[in-house]
Amino acid sequence: MVTGGAGFIGSALVRHIINNTNDSVLNIDCLTYAGNVESLNGVSGSDRYQFAQSDICDAAAISKLYADFQPDAVFHLAAESHVDRSIDGPGAFVQTNVMGTYNMLEQARGYWTRLSGDKKNSFRFIHVSTDEVYGSLGAEGYFTETTPYDPSSPYSASKAGSDHLAKAWGHTFKLPVIVTNCSNNYGPCQFPEKLIPVIILKAMRREPIPVYGKGENIRDWLFVDDHVRALLTAREKGRVGETYNVGGNSERQNIQVVKTVCDLLDELLPEKPEGGHASLITYVTDRPGHDLRYAIDASKLKNELGWEPTETFESGIRKTVRWYLDNREWWERIMSGEYKLERLGQGTD
Repeated sequence: MVTGGAGFIGSALVRHIINNTNDSVLNIDCLTYAGNVESLNGVSGSDRYQFAQSDICDAAAISKLYADFQPDAVFHLAAESHVDRSIDGPGAFVQTNVMGTYNMLEQARGYWTRLSGDKKNSFRFIHVSTDEVYGSLGAEGYFTETTPYDPSSPYSASKAGSDHLAKAWGHTFKLPVIVTNCSNNYGPCQFPEKLIPVIILKAMRREPIPVYGKGENIRDWLFVDDHVRALLTAREKGRVGETYNVGGNSERQNIQVVKTVCDLLDELLPEKPEGGHASLITYVTDRPGHDLRYAIDASKLKNELGWEPTETFESGIRKTVRWYLDNREWWERIMSGEYKLERLGQGTD
């Protein structure tokens, strides 16, 4: 069972399971603005794939899906995930990320309690979260699994709350929970409000590319397919009750990311603006509470479970830019709807 399986990371996970295993998948997604079933076109025809359009906050619906599908594992990815949107409308983040996670855990507990034997012993609930729950780092150091929580935005606060719920259901009710906290994901099928798709699509349209502040904020970038492998590794080898940090070993300042994408577009597109795509860079007022630096120490995942990223930032970002160039129809359908690459999260009414 994969919640949020029509989203960016969820759809990559579903595609990987269908294409690389013999497992069946039930994709549960409410299909809000960021859910896109077209991201699953390559696997939706499989007889091992099922889809249920359902709200994770709907207890009766989720209980029935557990009972009908009888999952061996739940990957819980459904969440509101954009920091800027959480500044403009925090209520939806509390509802989905906190109350939705509570409902998924509570319905899992009822389902798991009724299992027996190997089915009960092998069941896992993998709660997928973010490194933003840890707050902001200075110039040095890394987030580890024991870093104290210090969320800065409504988004990260809601994810911190969901993490605590998942761990509490494991501790109190013995539900076999594993928590993962990942760094910034990028790759194909990412909704075009996140940094890298915004850069690509703004540049392709010859529009100003907005960079917050001076572009000095640092993130650790993780290619989405590497993240998917980490999640499956945690499900197969992870210890119940443990937390695993997932990082790409690819720290970059935002301005470095922007310039790298611009250089690739200069190379891959037949025409470019005078001065190259980097001439479109425009510095804008920083968003409220913008954390300076995130960096993940993923050594626990590597040393205990044998996972490490296979993509460098250079190889992953080239694949990503090429995908957006080759899949215009996918993002043009999104752009023709509600979302128009407008700026969110300025903290104004």
